[in-house]
Amino acid sequence: MAAFALGIGMLALPSSAQQPAAANVLDRLKKGEWEIRSRDSSMRPRRTCLGDPKSLIQLRHADVPCDRVTVSQSADEITVQYMCHGRGYGRTHIRFENEALVQIDSQGIENGLPFAFTAEARRMGRCSR
Repeated sequence: MAAFALGIGMLALPSSAQQPAAANVLDRLKKGEWEIRSRDSSMRPRRTCLGDPKSLIQLRHADVPCDRVTVSQSADEITVQYMCHGRGYGRTHIRFENEALVQIDSQGIENGLPFAFTAEARRMGRCSR
């Protein structure tokens, strides 16, 4: 029972305590211009100059401050849950294919409405800006 309680407590750590774990998987991605394409047409393809790979965690809550918790991680996968106070929440799973390609599965609530999408993010080259 104590081990179970300890495990639950570990999941509840603030995002700052979880950041090193998230960095291990996502920091392997190359910086540059990335194209994000939805596999299910739930969002239009878009390009972004990827500086901080952790931004892939919050594609539907971009530029919104949110608390993050790493739920699980392995050498090539990470699942992060985040809460954006008053703006919604999400849970994103990212699977690392290589330094220029990842698969993203995300779901949650944005502006009071549910969302769910799968996408592929691929590095296209250097940022043009």
